Amino acid sequence: MSRRRATDAVTGNRDTENRSADDALGAGGRLAVLDRVCYALFARHASDRRHDADRKRYRGTALDTGFETYLARAYGLSWIVAAAVFLPALVVAAGAAPAVAAAVEARFGAALLSAGSTAAPAPTPDSVGPLRTDHAALLVAVAVALLAKRATVAAAGLGLRWVAATRRTDIERTLPGAVRYLDLLSSGSDGPRAMLRKAADGDAYGATATSLRKALNAARLAGSLDEGLRRVARDTPSRELLAPFLLKFRKRAAAGDEALSEFLTTERRMLSHRQDRARKRARRFLELLTELFVAVLVLPALLVIGATALSVVIPELLPPVETPVGVVPTRAVVLYGAVAFLVAFGLAAAVAVGTLRPPSQRASYELPAGPRAVLATAGRNPASTAVAAAGPAVALAAWLALAGYTLVNVVLVGYAAFAVPVGLVAARRTRIDDAKDRELADFVHAVSGHVAQGRPLEAAVAAVARDAELGVLDDDVADLAFALRSTTAPEGVAGAAGDGSGTGAESGAVDVRAAAIERFVDRVDTPLAARTLGLVTGALDAGGDADAVFETLRIEVGRLYSEQRALRSSMQPYIAVGWAAAVLVAGVVAVVNTQVVDAARLAEIAAASEAVTEPEGVYPELERFRLYVVTQATVLASGWFAGTAARGRYAALLHSGALVACCYVVFTVGGLV
Repeated sequence: MSRRRATDAVTGNRDTENRSADDALGAGGRLAVLDRVCYALFARHASDRRHDADRKRYRGTALDTGFETYLARAYGLSWIVAAAVFLPALVVAAGAAPAVAAAVEARFGAALLSAGSTAAPAPTPDSVGPLRTDHAALLVAVAVALLAKRATVAAAGLGLRWVAATRRTDIERTLPGAVRYLDLLSSGSDGPRAMLRKAADGDAYGATATSLRKALNAARLAGSLDEGLRRVARDTPSRELLAPFLLKFRKRAAAGDEALSEFLTTERRMLSHRQDRARKRARRFLELLTELFVAVLVLPALLVIGATALSVVIPELLPPVETPVGVVPTRAVVLYGAVAFLVAFGLAAAVAVGTLRPPSQRASYELPAGPRAVLATAGRNPASTAVAAAGPAVALAAWLALAGYTLVNVVLVGYAAFAVPVGLVAARRTRIDDAKDRELADFVHAVSGHVAQGRPLEAAVAAVARDAELGVLDDDVADLAFALRSTTAPEGVAGAAGDGSGTGAESGAVDVRAAAIERFVDRVDTPLAARTLGLVTGALDAGGDADAVFETLRIEVGRLYSEQRALRSSMQPYIAVGWAAAVLVAGVVAVVNTQVVDAARLAEIAAASEAVTEPEGVYPELERFRLYVVTQATVLASGWFAGTAARGRYAALLHSGALVACCYVVFTVGGLV
């Protein structure tokens, strides 16, 4: 047993080294000269024992670059970082050395005088102990550069850990869908290798599909699917889910088709229950995150308000702060810190909320190729709208800057001019996609009913296209029915198969049917269609029973659509929380601006309080503007949080842009700034 493990380890190392050598030496013109130089100089470090953990993490990353090449790049970058850090560190150390020498001289001189000894000379300003100041500065700079070099290599190892952790999370999210697809394929005549190939070709299965492709590639090289599955199970970062699944799949596949089908059914149910528990945990985490968000979001605004009030009542409590750029008022330091914190915290909260949303329910749009295509799709593709709206938003910001607007308002108005159009197009596209998903569920249900009555797929789709009212899907279903009718005339494509076995017509019909369904999925262009209708072609091509296939598809579509609706309903309170927090902070700041930060009010406070020694040192307009800046940062963070909870990053643009624009209008028109 130990010999086998040792052989596996050696084989894995050789695979990695061979791939690294191919990457570095066999690539020819594909690699830059710097990359080849780094490999020649630093690839030897890959065999060091301190990089054993990095090599193990690398196996679970599925990176295209070999481990030796990756590590050589990290070492090359570390030397560049060390060289970049050395000169600034030397300048700083040389500037600080005289002060350090003076402090050492004072300390040692006082000690010598108290001891009454003159045996050892006191350090002079040109020396630190036995070293001259220039030598000490050089040593400090070298130490800092070496630390930066070591930190860069360590960061490369942390990068491998992060990539492996991200891939593990992706596998855990996509494995249940892949297992459901394999369970559907098990009802057909495909063998284990063909089933894995079809699941690996699915774009909806992310890192799980990548792992399956690695297993198939390893099986082709080793000549055994058993060996390929075992290698991937050994190297995968998902030690708790994917590795046991692959090992059990390997064992059940050797036991026969019936055992494999029973295993996949059981595994599908187990993973579904696990997924439900993960959703409940994510929902509880989101509740805690929301409470933390509201509590932390209000604190910076209250801190700035408190600093303003203290500066009005007791100016001596907040003296100016000396900085490398000069003397800065304490209120300004508090303001800048609060704004930076709010923006960073808003981004972090939005990212955290976004990670809780399943990948299948995250809107993503591809940017068309070519300026003409971008402009043509700007009204229905948010990615195109972002490109088209960037130019006018920048032009508006430039005009506002030339017109004399403050830099803060220039940035805010420019951001709103960009974010609101993109968010509106995304919201319109989302409503259309929701309608398509709703009609898609009805379409699959109707087709499943016709197939259950014994009708072929082509006749079932034609009947649904003729009799059913599917709203936004009417044209797409009619196009699908027309495309599927061509499969009833296979003699036109029989020669295309050309295998001479008498199955050319059937293969051609299957190809046409697959192309028709793929075109239908592209026309619908929603994640639900991509995750569900793609199952039909593979399952029917595998020889699965059409009735069972469509019954499974109907259940899958209904389950996914119900999950989408449940997620939208559960996110509504968090959207309201984000808007309520923004409105609350804006209201508090408006009250402070009108009731506290006012010239007449300050005069009353100065007359009534003996603590106010310099009321003329407070400028109401400046204080109101500072509170306005903090309010805008707060509503920006609230919009990001609410929009990400609603639909994702495009909705975050809409909510944040709308809140920023509303805040600007209210404060400007109301004379609060």
